[in-house]
Amino acid sequence: MDVNQYLEVFIDESKEHLQAVNENLLALEKNPEDIAIVNEIFRSAHTLKGMSATMGYEDLANLTHKMENVLDGIRNHKIHVNEEIMDVIFSSIDDLEEMVNDIASGGDGKRNVTEVVEKLLKIEKGESPSSSPSLPESPSNEDHSDKVAISSNYDEFERTVIQQSNEQGFTCFEIGVELRSDCVLKAARVFMVFEVLEKCGEVIKSTPSTEQLEEEQFDDHFTVTLVTKESSEEIESKVKKVSEVEVVTVAELTLDAPTAEPAQEAVNEIKNAAASIAASSSVQTVEKPVKTPAKEDTEQKNTKQQAVSSKTIRVNIERLDVLMNLFEELVIDRGRLESISGELNHPELNETVERMSRISGDLQNIILNMRMVPVETVFNRFPRMVRQLARDLNKQINLEIIGAETELDRTVIDEIGDPLVHLIRNAIDHGVEMPEERLSKGKSAEGTVKLKAYHSGNHVFIEIEDDGAGIKRDKVLSKALAKGVVTEDQAQTLSDKQVYELILASGFSTADQVSDISGRGVGLDVVKTTIESLGGSISIDAAEGQGSIFSIQLPLTLSIISVMLVEVDKEKYAIPLSSIIETAIVKKEDILNAHNQQVIDFRGKVVPLVFLENIFEVPITEEKDNYFSVVIIRKGDKMAGLVVDSFIGQQEVVLKSLGNYLSNVFAISGATILGDGQVALIVDCNALIK
Repeated sequence: MDVNQYLEVFIDESKEHLQAVNENLLALEKNPEDIAIVNEIFRSAHTLKGMSATMGYEDLANLTHKMENVLDGIRNHKIHVNEEIMDVIFSSIDDLEEMVNDIASGGDGKRNVTEVVEKLLKIEKGESPSSSPSLPESPSNEDHSDKVAISSNYDEFERTVIQQSNEQGFTCFEIGVELRSDCVLKAARVFMVFEVLEKCGEVIKSTPSTEQLEEEQFDDHFTVTLVTKESSEEIESKVKKVSEVEVVTVAELTLDAPTAEPAQEAVNEIKNAAASIAASSSVQTVEKPVKTPAKEDTEQKNTKQQAVSSKTIRVNIERLDVLMNLFEELVIDRGRLESISGELNHPELNETVERMSRISGDLQNIILNMRMVPVETVFNRFPRMVRQLARDLNKQINLEIIGAETELDRTVIDEIGDPLVHLIRNAIDHGVEMPEERLSKGKSAEGTVKLKAYHSGNHVFIEIEDDGAGIKRDKVLSKALAKGVVTEDQAQTLSDKQVYELILASGFSTADQVSDISGRGVGLDVVKTTIESLGGSISIDAAEGQGSIFSIQLPLTLSIISVMLVEVDKEKYAIPLSSIIETAIVKKEDILNAHNQQVIDFRGKVVPLVFLENIFEVPITEEKDNYFSVVIIRKGDKMAGLVVDSFIGQQEVVLKSLGNYLSNVFAISGATILGDGQVALIVDCNALIK
């Protein structure tokens, strides 16, 4: 079997399991006595180990196995959770993540993990991981000829057979056999191996079982236990003569040998790999403990969860892009059909077009939802990162995540991770003060960093807020003047918010000394560039001594949106419905002037007016009457009224990019093709309010 076809699934599932382990470890740190959490971690680690061994990534499987041994000790109350042990397990997860990332980028997943393995072995033996080091175990130089103890995989009868065989002068060997990955008739090769072994002695056990081996319910590895009088060298030589057998490991079974020999580790990994494939076709292994009444309910729940997961498939994002492009063309044709139907006023045609519109509307919702991913997939990695940063900086940090269910297009999700990482590190390093300093200011010793996501109009906003020291306006301004970012005259007219946003300039920094965690300003220009490349923007608000808020505005990047079509003179514009509160007709005499700005009194609120004919420099061909058509729009808590000539109506349109050449047109987010073939520009309401 060619395992390369499963590589993409392996990488995705490995990342999911590692994320689940990270989240549960953070929960375990707060509730060290909760064995249910340990069981969840153990289950994820066990599955990851089986998958890794199946795919042939032995270093990954070996490290996971060592970590699994520690988790097993915790859940059996042999090891008590403390901060030192948690640090070692977290360090193991870091190495596992690096290995998976290496595999994802085309590497072999190998990594020097001698130090962390040594610590895990000490924890397993009940020693402190920070005690003086013993000779390190080298997983890559295993001695396959050593003796190993009988493991718990053997029942009482099999143990008795092995014991009596030893007493009568026979030797018991555990023989691990690995077939070539391109082996076609695996069952035939297994039969040939058994035929060779049965001539040497008597086979008393195989893993997987003989039935599973005959039905090829295993990958490339299987294990056979043999009672014989021949030597390990003779057996190894005979088995290797079978064609398409790649690796043979022979280990002698004894009743009193130590239990942690390297050879046993190799055999265990082969077993886990075989069990992984036998357990499920989706490369997942399931624990099968002895059933007790308390465990049966849990197993039933797990079965239900597996049944649900089996109904999920992974689809390449490129296929969704093609599907979206085809549907966009369908929407344009639908608009054209609706236009023709309205002109002809044919009853049967009208009925058919209405039905097609309803069905295509449902199809549209499904396609758009398929591309949307909760920002939770990005936010999930931050609790672990914040924990480590807080420890490195000796600070107390509480991370609050709000709105993780907010959905964004997959393409934006993939790009937004790195900017958020930098902003959070920046907030913790330079925003939140040391505990002593916070206490002296009358604050709590623990600083709070809030990560918040929410929808507003046709945009998603992500805010990183901290209750730290804020930003010193004078310090930023003096640095900006020294670096020539602004002139003396400009500095006099800048608002606080404009001053704060100067730290986004390239190479700008207010840090007195460079930190390896972050530097406020160093790299923030990269954050700004990345966000703007996604069609978004970043703004900063702060209060010295109270904290700061970095607000990121991102487009949903939905290709199909609902709009209100309006007319300005003879040109048509589309205003996204998600930004509109309502429409109104306003008399000319109701327009007031305040601070050189025309405003109206709208339901007790002063709303500034924006004349689209002035913004877009539309040539006026007709004289205006005494009434204005106004579209009231909102961005957050701010409102504005867009003055147009007339309303055309609501319609769903395809959002088309203006291309690279027209990427920076003010207040225009794209264009669309209407049912009659005309092109209408889509208004960016957020830009107008800003």
